[in-house]
Amino acid sequence: MTIPVAYCPALFLTAPASNQGKTTITAALARYFTQQGKCVRVFKTGPDYLDPQILAQASQQPVEQLDIWMAGEEYCQDKLYQAALEADLILVEGAMGMFDGEPSSADLAARFGLPMAIVMDVKGMAQTAAALATGLANFRQDVTVAGLIANRCGSERHAQLIRDALPSDLPLLASLKRDEDVTLPERHLGLVQAHEVSHELEEKFQAAVTWLESSEDNALLSLPKAVAFSPSDESLSAQSSLVVSQRLKGKTIAIAKDEAFSFIYDANLVTLTSLGANLVFFSPLHDQGMPEADALWLPGGYPELHAQALAENTVIQAAIQAFYQSGKGILAECGGMLYSLETLTDLEEKTYPMLGILSGQGAMRGKRGCQGMQTAVLPQGEIRAHAHHRSRSANTPTPVAHGRRQRHPAPGEAIYQTRGLTASYLHLFFPSNPEAIAQVFLGNSVSMDEAS
Repeated sequence: MTIPVAYCPALFLTAPASNQGKTTITAALARYFTQQGKCVRVFKTGPDYLDPQILAQASQQPVEQLDIWMAGEEYCQDKLYQAALEADLILVEGAMGMFDGEPSSADLAARFGLPMAIVMDVKGMAQTAAALATGLANFRQDVTVAGLIANRCGSERHAQLIRDALPSDLPLLASLKRDEDVTLPERHLGLVQAHEVSHELEEKFQAAVTWLESSEDNALLSLPKAVAFSPSDESLSAQSSLVVSQRLKGKTIAIAKDEAFSFIYDANLVTLTSLGANLVFFSPLHDQGMPEADALWLPGGYPELHAQALAENTVIQAAIQAFYQSGKGILAECGGMLYSLETLTDLEEKTYPMLGILSGQGAMRGKRGCQGMQTAVLPQGEIRAHAHHRSRSANTPTPVAHGRRQRHPAPGEAIYQTRGLTASYLHLFFPSNPEAIAQVFLGNSVSMDEAS
């Protein structure tokens, strides 16, 4: 059998550390080439909800996660292949530093032959930036580095010092001046959600395109070399990397989605529809009732920023409480779990009543937080997941299980199940185990009494 191959220009944006400008530059490139009439597909490495919202608006295309540990090699391979069939350009934004994590951004790029561009904030250094970039480029032989993007250059002389210090095989792709007009808005868990600042983002994107075009080095404004992408063996044998039984056929899942709840992977929605589910969305903030449904998903988000409004919408609270009493399947993740508790104390230390379908109290805790990759060890099966929160919960019931940390023996996040409710700080990646996800939404859970 001949293996089909799709060729598409591709570039992986990486950096020596976080906060170097990767998202800003990836968004700028996506918008620049989109304005040139190109179809740009962007991917984000690792478990991230906020950057993909920004990148989706910039590219006007859906943005999904690529992570070898969370999703698996076959899944990542098929996503890239499917994108290559339709796109004129594939951009991948890395996470943290180039070699941070297991697997790292470099591991992903090496596995799929993606050339990397190093984004570096060069404020306060010149030739040293070239030395750092050279070291990163030569740290591993299986990684191809296309060049350096010098962010926050002070002047053309500054850029020239860096350019002259780089080796001939590591070009300066762009020298971008310091410009606060392109800086993306942030809050305590990262970037602000795109829908909250949509108009402001459009202004940022346009400023960022001008910013790219002003660089003395303009290699970024040409499409990179094409990369060959092929489907996985699993996809070739099953015709899809997500062929699953229609366990949720005929079932309707109500999904909370508004300013308070929006941490939703597109890949999770695709998984639910592939399981046969019908998806309907509603707002715990604004609606006066729940849609008719067989299951409920309360995803993560920022309930702490809207605690008063959530508390005051007693009509929707009563509807969700009645839904819980019916024993139907409910998944509450992180912010959704906080909403499920009896009370929530916000960043101003004001306490508000929440749903009370899970015993306990939630409270924000400023800058201290918890994050990391974990496997949710559910009675229904193991599901890859991650934690990222700056809150704590107290007086909660005995958990049925804990997350298993990726690289540490200590127990991870607690997982609670009562009636049809499954609740945890963990954000689940549904494609990692669709069958287990189906069981969760069918309400096939273990009660607290049975667990103890």
